[in-house]
Amino acid sequence: MLKTIRSGALAPLFECGFRPFFLLTAVTAVLAIAAWAGFWLLGAGLPSTPGGPIVWHAHELLFGFALASVVGFTLTSIPEFTGTVEFGRERVLALLLLWIAGRIAFAGAAVPPLAILSMLADIGLLGALLAMLAPRILADPERRQLSFVWVLCAMIAATAGFHIDALAGAWPMRWLLVMVGLLMVLIVVAMSRISMRIVNSALEDIGNADVQYLARPPRRNLAIACILLYTAAEFLAPGHPVSGWVALASAAALFNLTNDWHVGRALLRRWAFMLYLVYWFMALGYATMGTAILADLPWTSAGRHLLVIGAMGLAIFAVLNIAGRIHAGFEPDDRAWVPAAAGLIACAAAARAAMGIAGLDARIAIGLSSACWMLAFGLHLRFHWAILVGPRTDGQHGCAGLAEDPLVR
Repeated sequence: MLKTIRSGALAPLFECGFRPFFLLTAVTAVLAIAAWAGFWLLGAGLPSTPGGPIVWHAHELLFGFALASVVGFTLTSIPEFTGTVEFGRERVLALLLLWIAGRIAFAGAAVPPLAILSMLADIGLLGALLAMLAPRILADPERRQLSFVWVLCAMIAATAGFHIDALAGAWPMRWLLVMVGLLMVLIVVAMSRISMRIVNSALEDIGNADVQYLARPPRRNLAIACILLYTAAEFLAPGHPVSGWVALASAAALFNLTNDWHVGRALLRRWAFMLYLVYWFMALGYATMGTAILADLPWTSAGRHLLVIGAMGLAIFAVLNIAGRIHAGFEPDDRAWVPAAAGLIACAAAARAAMGIAGLDARIAIGLSSACWMLAFGLHLRFHWAILVGPRTDGQHGCAGLAEDPLVR
């Protein structure tokens, strides 16, 4: 196996850590939602897991789809951010095997030995990732990437809590809601790194290089603090009015964060606008949940899906298409399918939210939302499968960017 990933048929796939994990991110996006739609629309069976179908659905989107993207992104970005060497193929393979083991074991987690294996695999994946990243982050005298360490530590704690509750026969969903909050924080942290390059490149692309975009820490830190406060309030006192007010404060802080992005028509360039929409979906999600709690409306699930489909889905799609192409030796894609797929993800979020807010029939809402989501990530697979599994053709190696960094369009 090691020979195969070093010099055999799988060698290109393991040339950089993002490649196998970004591929699995997109595959999981399609297959996990296909299974969920089949359950809702056709009565197809789902794996028998603690907490039932809803827990399986949420767990696999968070620990399958989202976590695969987190691993792929951090394996590639942290060496770049810290100026250190790339991670070796054997380490990437070890993380990949833990991710796969977690997916297989959780599918049979109704059986105690598999439930324990699922717990060990999920915690082991995050623990191993932290052990790989932390020394490089802590070695930086300024420790500019320390936020990644804190978020990964919190994710490990939430993962352990989820599995302990599941093994004890308790409803473990509360820990998955914590994971949603932590992923929102991670998106804000990561976007502050990505957005300055994207937006400033867009400004330069339209000949407006005199204007500079800055991701200002005070606004970012306020948004992160509010999201964490809401996550804690929801965990400790779900449905309490305090959590409703904190949710609205989170929405206000996120809308305030978007003020940094108002740099003129450069914002309308495809990548800048896609990332900008991530914050809008995040803000609308927290605003919807806060309103639901304070006005006693059945909108909480709608708000949550604006977060996980709209904000998280668009953020991950953008990272797959920006980092996944540049570090594989290809310029960002300027074809029409990219904004079309981003629009499909936005439609998926809107359709699912309409089920709770406007009373749209559940089968129609879930069917439409699932179809839009699967088509968006199916398009990504169509245009990126060969890029991820094939060798670089630009003369560069490993995770290096392009020899001539293109302006992001």
